[in-house]
Formats: sequence, structure tokens, C-alpha cells
Amino acid sequence: MDKIDGLMFRRMILSGASNLKKNADYVDSLNVFPVPDGDTGTNMNLSMSSGAAEVEPLDDAHIGNVGKHFSKGLLMGARGNSGVILSQLFRGFSKAIETKEEIDTDDFIEALKQGVNTAYKAVMKPVEGTILTVAKDAGKKAEEFNGSDVSMVELITTTLEEAKASLKRTPDLLPVLKEVGVVDSGGQGLVYVYEGFLSALTGEEIPDNPAQAVESFTDDGHDHDNDFNDFMSVDDIEHGYCTEFMVRFEDDKRQFNEDDFRNEMSEFGDSLLVINDDEIVKVHVHTERPGEAFTYAATYGELIKMKVENMREQFRTVHGEKNKAAEKQSYDTAIITVSSGDGINELFKSIGVTHVINGGQTMNPATEDIVNVIKGEDVKKVIILPNNKNIIMAAEQAVEVLEIPAIVVASTSIPEGLASMLSFNPEASLEDNKAAMSESLEHVQTGQVTYSVRDTKIDGVDIKKDQHMGIAEGKIITANDSKKDALHTLISKMINEDTEIITILIGEDGTEEEVESVIEDIEGAHEDVEFEIHNGAQPVYSYLISVE
Repeated sequence: MDKIDGLMFRRMILSGASNLKKNADYVDSLNVFPVPDGDTGTNMNLSMSSGAAEVEPLDDAHIGNVGKHFSKGLLMGARGNSGVILSQLFRGFSKAIETKEEIDTDDFIEALKQGVNTAYKAVMKPVEGTILTVAKDAGKKAEEFNGSDVSMVELITTTLEEAKASLKRTPDLLPVLKEVGVVDSGGQGLVYVYEGFLSALTGEEIPDNPAQAVESFTDDGHDHDNDFNDFMSVDDIEHGYCTEFMVRFEDDKRQFNEDDFRNEMSEFGDSLLVINDDEIVKVHVHTERPGEAFTYAATYGELIKMKVENMREQFRTVHGEKNKAAEKQSYDTAIITVSSGDGINELFKSIGVTHVINGGQTMNPATEDIVNVIKGEDVKKVIILPNNKNIIMAAEQAVEVLEIPAIVVASTSIPEGLASMLSFNPEASLEDNKAAMSESLEHVQTGQVTYSVRDTKIDGVDIKKDQHMGIAEGKIITANDSKKDALHTLISKMINEDTEIITILIGEDGTEEEVESVIEDIEGAHEDVEFEIHNGAQPVYSYLISVE
């Protein structure tokens, strides 16, 4: 077979998803840290399954159409960094084939190339020795056959072989992989997808059962009594007209360039959102001059679905009818956080978070979960606190999907998320809040106490299965048979002469007695340090520590 149509591509996708699902536990086991949260395989499986669920009902021979559905499913279901990168690989791939009914080997090679380019652009600081490297090396190997008479089976076989070879080289590029004795987990997941592609193409072990849809981790944890209008007045609204419209491009009008359009539209006000495809651009902007914005936009084509709302009048109405507004679940700024543990969830709500998504290390919410948590509510703008480095990319994709102004404050831990909320100003703009909240992250050290799921040696620390590990800023610094000893050592090494306050969140298997005993031992030598204790009830981590 030298060409692939939509029907075959669908079979390849389902086969790739099935193979990844069967091996997800093994991919999880490749997690570098031996903590019970090795979730790369789970995230990639759920992401790929979401894409497969989109194409499973299709009976379409047009490969471009199948690619569009696959890309959409992956985007909305993407979880964790590896899941998001996987979605970007196939977003670029699908974009390259969107106009084609079937593709030949040269088309496949170009699609791989575009997928790699899209994935690299999506990552602010690409790291080699990861899934990105495996995809890039495999794609470059495929390029050697551009213009040749190689068959599709031979091409994908060679691509897979190079992906496996690149995977074996990942420890040479990332020293931590070599230290622990594993290959990159995301790259391994991609290899399983490619294996499934080849299996379907050759007619081997095509799966009978479709991939199951992804369950949502969303928990509607709203604080309906929280009304941010109490903190501001009508005079604080600088740009008073919420202006939305769409422009259908016309050939005899000005040629559309997204960057130029965005830059010129930004002159009319703030909270600008521009989403476009080849036929239409949708715009949201807060401005004092909606008429001028319409006039400018009309130079590109026909204006459709125009809407202007007087936000000052809305504020007066909402402020005068608080009870009615509460029933409508109206939020000027919705703050979405990802958290686990009833105690931690209540802490976030007590300092202004409006929506909590249950998730974290062992449950990375998807882009769709983040978007859906405010679906159907009257929300003007959004701040997202991922509280985990593996959720940041999904949060950033949610910002792209949301049709209202939104930002991500790149918190990588629960303590960072809590600290950032103390810098939130309901009267400030999204941009100013992002700057202030992000700046607060620099003044927080994060520590965790958890247990090891295997024997290993990392960061120079010998670790035995079931020992309790103290982790500071992502680095394992101690391993002890006792949780109390691990906590004591961890805090002792994190504290310094500038430390003012230490907050300890007690997890499901932690105890207040252990914490008080450790504090009693430490505070004698650090009389100026204040300690706070909260029952976080979080899973996985016996204790979460914030040092400020």
C-alpha cells in the first residue's frame, strides 16, 4: 500500500491508541522520580483515547476530514506535558493533510515534519532527550526517502525503527535518565503509537473495540457567596463597552494578517481576543470606541454577529441586585485552580478561588475539563492556577480555546498557588494580576514528603522501596524509614536566615502530632520563624511544605 485514505488512517489511529493503552502502565513506570505519581503513560493514553473517540464513529474516506476530527479530540483531551505535545504533533500533521483525500509517502513525510515544527513551537523551552527529540529524529529519517519509490509500509517501518533508536539515545541527552537507568517516558509512548500505526497498516492485530471516552475530573467547587464586585466601583472600568463581532473575509477587501490585525485592534482598548480561520475572524475587545472598531474591522470584510454591552451599566445593575446576580453565577474574574484534598480546596476558596478542579499529580485534568468548569456561567475573564508543571500546557491550551480573556499563572505546586492568590487584586487588569501573582511565585520554596515505589538512586540519594522521601524544589534530598524524620530533615535543609514563615499542609497519612513534634525540635533554633499548620487532606503527599 503506497497511499493512505481516511478509512485506513482511522484504523491506524485506533490501533495506535489501543497499543498505547495496553502499555500505559509501563510508560508510567519510566517516570524518573520513584514517587507514586508516574503519570506520563496515563496522560498520553487519555489524550490519545480522546482523539480516537472522535474518529471512531467516522466512515469517511477523506483523510483530511479524519485528521481534523483526530486533532480536535486530541486538543480537547490533552493532559500533562506529554499529552499536550502529542496533541501538537498530530495537530501539525493533520493541518498538513487537511485538503487531501488520501496521502502518499511524500505527503506523510511532510506531515511528520509539520507536526514536529508545531510541537516545538508550542513549547517555550524545548528540552532534548524527550518525546520532541524522538519525533524529530524519526521525522528526519523519514525525510531521507522524500521523492523515492519507497512503499508506505517500508516508510513507516523505518520511521518506527528510528524512533526506537532515538528513544534509546535519550539517556545520553538527559543525564537524569541515565542516572536512574530509564529512557524518556513520553518518547516511549510515541513509539507505542507508531507501532500501532504500522500494525494497522500491515493488517496485524487491528483492535475490535473503540477507545473509550475520557472521564472528566471536573468538580464544580464554586463559592457562590463570593462576589468580586464588592471590591471595585464603576469608576474602575476604563474601557466601558464589551464589544464582540465576527468578520467574514471578502476577496475585494483588505488582506487579513493576524499579527497586523491584532496589533491594530489592540489600540482600541484591552481584553483583546482574536480567533480566526481562513474564512472568519472573531474579536472580543473592551473599548471606549466600539464604532471605530467596527469601522476598522469592516475594511477586511462583512461584519456579522455584532454585540456591544455597556459594562458600566451592567456593573450598576449587578451591584444593585446582588442576590439575583448570585443566582446567575456571575463572575467578573473566575479563578480556576487545580487541587486535591478537601482541606486544600477549602483553603483556596477562603482566599478567593471561585472554581476548583480535582486533580494534580495522579490526575492531570484535560484542556476540556478546564474549559468546561465555567461553561454556561457569566464570566468576564479567567485566571488559571495549574499548581503542577505537568498541567501548565493544558491550561495554556485552555486559554486558546476559551472565548473570553484568560491567563495562566504558571504555579507548579499547591504552595505556589496559595501564595499567588495573596497577590491577586480584583481591581487590577489580567496583565497586572499575572505580573504580580507570577512574581510572588519566586518567593516560595516548595517541599513534599511522600514514599518511594521502588529501589533506586537519584540525586546522590540511595532510596529503598517504601521509604519516605523529602523533596525540595523537585530534588530528592533525603530518604528515611520514618515520615517524621523525613519531614524534620526536609524542613531543616529548606530553612535559612531569610525564612519568615513555614506552612505545613497535612496529607491523608500525615498526623498533626508528628508535625508539632518536628516544629518543637526546630523552632528553638529559629525563634523568628512562624509556623502555620493546616489539614490539607491531600493524597500522595504526607506533607506539603511552603517556605517563605
